[in-house]
Amino acid sequence: MSVARTIHFTLNGRKVSTEIEPHHNLVELLQRFDLFGARESCGQGLCGCCTAVVDGQPVSGCLYFAVMVDGKSVTTVEAFDADGALSKVQQAFIDHGAFQCGFCTPGFVLMTHQLLQDKPNPSDDDIRDYLSGNLCRCAAYPEIIAAVKAAARAGR
Repeated sequence: MSVARTIHFTLNGRKVSTEIEPHHNLVELLQRFDLFGARESCGQGLCGCCTAVVDGQPVSGCLYFAVMVDGKSVTTVEAFDADGALSKVQQAFIDHGAFQCGFCTPGFVLMTHQLLQDKPNPSDDDIRDYLSGNLCRCAAYPEIIAAVKAAARAGR
C-alpha cells in the first residue's frame, strides 16, 4: 500500500507538483526534476553538498523530508544559470580556481549567494563563519574565500 502524497511547491521560480513517498528526502525530490547540483554525500547534514534553500533558509537536503516543501519555495544552484549565463558568484569561483573536484562547489555557490544577500561586503571571518557548514575535501578554502570576496566586489 502506497502512502505517497501529492505536494505542490515553487522550484527555482516555477510552480510544480509531484507525488512523493513520505520517507524521501529533498535530494531525492530534486533528482525527479533532473536537478543534480545538490548531492548527498555524508547523509548526516554535515558537509553541505546537499544544500538547497527553502523559503529563504538554507537546509541540508539529505535530512530535509521532501514532503516538508509542500506550499514552499525551493531554490537550488541550478536557478543561477536559468538564462545560460553564469552568475557573478559562479564566475568568481571559476576565475579564482575555487573548486577542484567540483563535488562541493554547488553547495558553496548557493551559500555564497545567500551570504552576499545577507552581507554584501563580508569580512574573511564572516565568510568563514557563513560557509562553515560546507566542507571541501580538496581544501580549496583560500581560493573559495578569494572567490567570495571577488563576487562581493562584482556585486557592488
